[in-house]
Amino acid sequence: ATRRAFAMSSLASFSGLSGIAVDRDVRWRRGACVSSRTVSPRASSRAGTLRVTCEDLGKKREPSTKDGEYVRTGKNTAPWDRPKRIVLLRHAESEGNVDETMYMRKPDHRIELTEKGKAQARRAGEELKALMGPNETLYVYVSPYLRTMQTLYELGQAVGVDQVLGVREEPRIREQDFGNFQDATMRELKKERVGFGRFFYRFPNGESAADVYDRVTSFRETLRNDIHFGRFNCDDRGCRTDDCTVVIVTHGLTLRVFLMRWYKWTTDQFTSLRNPGNAELIVMERGDGGRYTLLNDTHSEAYLVKAGFTDAMIADQKWAKNAPVDGLNSEWPTSKGNLFFENFPRRLKDNRDSVKNADAFFERRRLEQERKHEERREEGEQMNW
Repeated sequence: ATRRAFAMSSLASFSGLSGIAVDRDVRWRRGACVSSRTVSPRASSRAGTLRVTCEDLGKKREPSTKDGEYVRTGKNTAPWDRPKRIVLLRHAESEGNVDETMYMRKPDHRIELTEKGKAQARRAGEELKALMGPNETLYVYVSPYLRTMQTLYELGQAVGVDQVLGVREEPRIREQDFGNFQDATMRELKKERVGFGRFFYRFPNGESAADVYDRVTSFRETLRNDIHFGRFNCDDRGCRTDDCTVVIVTHGLTLRVFLMRWYKWTTDQFTSLRNPGNAELIVMERGDGGRYTLLNDTHSEAYLVKAGFTDAMIADQKWAKNAPVDGLNSEWPTSKGNLFFENFPRRLKDNRDSVKNADAFFERRRLEQERKHEERREEGEQMNW
């Protein structure tokens, strides 16, 4: 009987969202589309405490379309529930960027910025500040590596720390793991990666880009939930989600993997992209329909071409400038099943050519190792003589 009573009380608590008390947390109420003045008939209150049910949360809706046109529901509905932009930033120049042997002496997560890197981060802060309006705010996710946190610190000095709503240290956007201390074999391993395939090659005791993709996917869902539940609203300054810029301070490969996951790029499209420069802002601007596009006032089409974007990827960015959040790009390859079958023979040929190139690479490597082994044997014989 006791267990049955406990189970029923637990179920009641769950269905009522455990009686979440939002009280004075106006930021949460805005995010859930609930106010202290207008309460759903299904919400009960007592002594200044507001209780919200799952059905109340379900009333929150992103902008949608009707008959192909953008519409809003409700006379006083806020125009957006999404941040104005998402800015991705690779860390500024680090000790490891100028001296790769540093990775043999310091753990990767303790590599610091150079003085040049600190200046780069401050310039990035000035560029970011120029993008923002007078009442706009920042919310930051940062990799826990020292060089990314230093980048954020210097950036904040330029932007103004009072503009930053919050900073979350996020291990899932850390650098690709290359093992613990790197040694002299790392250069050979990176050559081996080219022959094997950049996306799937896993470093000994480390990660592949595919492994990074998995944890970035998890982070992306956290970001979407933070947007949905109004984390970027604030009460004391009257700021709103649609006036907020989300900044993600991370690493080169992780940044590209995030874009790959967000825009649903293929592994071939991923490998075509160049790595962004140190402290280079990659700006995803909110378009007219609520989607994010990399084709904006910061990035021209020529910039995207130089970055390695294919024609299809650029066309998708153009579409996103005006597309609604619930729209589907009918021209995107994954929206057309027949394109897979049309393109697969070419992809199969490209993969077989890559295998031939890899075979040639490994054969050259084998011959080089045999030559070095023979040289060491001859040196040993001379010493013995």
